[in-house]
Amino acid sequence: MTGKPAAERRIGLLNGFAAYGMWGLVPLFWPLLKPAGAVEILAHRMVWSLVFVAAALAVIRRWAWIGELVRQPRKLALITVAASVITVNWGVYIWSVNSGHVVEASLGYFINPLVTIAIGVLLLKERLRPAQWAAVGIGALAVVVLTVGYGRPPWISLCLAFSFATYGLVKKKVNLGGVESLAAETAIQFLPALGYLVWLGAQGESTFGAEGAGHALLLAATGIVTALPLVCFGAAAIRVPLSTLGLLQYLAPVFQFLLGILYFKEAMPPERWAGFALVWLALTLLTWDALRTARRAARALSGRRAGAGDTTVTPGAGGAVPAAAPLSEPEAAKALETKQ
Repeated sequence: MTGKPAAERRIGLLNGFAAYGMWGLVPLFWPLLKPAGAVEILAHRMVWSLVFVAAALAVIRRWAWIGELVRQPRKLALITVAASVITVNWGVYIWSVNSGHVVEASLGYFINPLVTIAIGVLLLKERLRPAQWAAVGIGALAVVVLTVGYGRPPWISLCLAFSFATYGLVKKKVNLGGVESLAAETAIQFLPALGYLVWLGAQGESTFGAEGAGHALLLAATGIVTALPLVCFGAAAIRVPLSTLGLLQYLAPVFQFLLGILYFKEAMPPERWAGFALVWLALTLLTWDALRTARRAARALSGRRAGAGDTTVTPGAGGAVPAAAPLSEPEAAKALETKQ
């Protein structure tokens, strides 16, 4: 009885490492698609992702959600917003990697939890604990330091962070499974993407048929590169706690950062190290606060269960469950469904 849950947790952790590992190593893939430009790569990613997830849905015969979705105009509108926002996110990320800005792109996913919390406060009127306020303040200071270091605002990082945080917020409201959501979003993206590829071919500027079969296969593989980590993530999400996923999410930007400085040899002057150090300090504080809150909540729940048989628990007595971290750990499950 105890062996099976332990085995399930191990499978979940392996899938979690696989998902975030693939997302972290994806900067190695996009340069392989040159001489295709970022927009052409993006269009192929949209087209082939739909092909891949449609095939996956056909295998598992999971189609009932489509009828439910088309009968809900509000959800369809939210899916359209999600598709638009993730298009921006994907496009900026592909361009940044292929233009030599891997480190700055990794920063976007480092600061994403801080931006998500800020959106929770501004739009959802959520209350922050003091440690969370401190983390957000340190993150804002890091952006100022990096702006001085780069000589400009780190717009790639900010664009990736805000687009992905917005995407997570919309996905939270849609409440659709990962594969189904990706299928719906890429279905919306499909016709504009296919139209662009047809136009590009008519102009004689498409690389799909001009650079050999290997290049064409790599472009088609963008669908697998998009969907396979999502499948692994889905397997992890149902087997390991969200707190574990919240920690695993940092693997991807760590891998990207290391690739940027060690493999792509991007410059890291002292002021950039200072900015990144502030971001890491903010994330350490945020993670510590989330883990502390989770432990307190678990103890409070355990106490309530222990006393349920003979006492009435007064709300707030014995240490009420603190307010959950605004969107931080749940967003690791919701927002990270369609990474990079």
